[in-house]
Amino acid sequence: MSVPTLDMRRFDTDRDAFVAELGAAYREFGFCGISGHGIPQSLIDESYQCFYDFFALPDEVKRRYHVKGGGGARGYTPFMVETAKDSRYADLKEFWHVGRELPDGSKYRDVMPPNLWPTEVPGFHEKAYALYQALDGLGTRVLRALALHIHLPENFFDDKTNFGNSILRPIHYPPITTPDVPNVRAGAHEDINFITLLVGASAEGLQVLTRQGEWLPITTQGDAIVVNIGDMLQRLTNHVYPSTTHRVVNPPGEKSRQPRYSVPFFLHPNPDFLIDVLPSCVSADNPNRYPNAITAHDYLMERLREIKLI
Repeated sequence: MSVPTLDMRRFDTDRDAFVAELGAAYREFGFCGISGHGIPQSLIDESYQCFYDFFALPDEVKRRYHVKGGGGARGYTPFMVETAKDSRYADLKEFWHVGRELPDGSKYRDVMPPNLWPTEVPGFHEKAYALYQALDGLGTRVLRALALHIHLPENFFDDKTNFGNSILRPIHYPPITTPDVPNVRAGAHEDINFITLLVGASAEGLQVLTRQGEWLPITTQGDAIVVNIGDMLQRLTNHVYPSTTHRVVNPPGEKSRQPRYSVPFFLHPNPDFLIDVLPSCVSADNPNRYPNAITAHDYLMERLREIKLI
């Protein structure tokens, strides 16, 4: 059993079959690999180099970019702060958050703070935001295919995510060098947002919980980006698209003593989008599980409290 990888170019050349295969993958796994996405490997590599360089800075320098009381919304979050919901242990990681650059006078300014940029790393701003925009564009295309699969207009999600509170999160999992820590670098969890696009899942460690209750390892080949469903889209579609539990574990042997880096992009709806179950996803066999609607911002705040970021 393995999570399929599909070529995004088929959305333009073989649309009906691509949409059917993509929808089937998400209904079964909540995860799919996407190749042929058109994001230049050079941009991914150059962005990663900037992230390596930032995480290699002295701790006191990185902590200058930690916004106390900011919930990790922008800038740096130190090692062992975020904790998976209901987990006893903090995650063994540090990370940085890049958010959307809003136009002047945006109504979302009060809930989406401006970005911070580390001046110590040349090119960080340019490369990180270019990668943000590239993944935002790819996410929009994936959502168009998902919309078609559940009989919505292709552009249904476009004006609901165009100012989404989406986050690019470079993560550094430092080497595990002592035997007295749990074997999980990031505890079992589901993502909060609509969809997550993970760049660089080539390192071992990412695992997905299957419907059979087994942990299935995921690594990518070539240019594939892993894209998975988050809880907001699961709620909107009444679990037609499931948000699947996943975790990051230490690989065995010497690889456990190596650092691990990954860069997920969490695609969120606009903060005032009302997550109200789609009528087309309700049936006699799948009655409405969420009769009470909630805005994307309120849902996000609720979840950030649960994972101890606020």
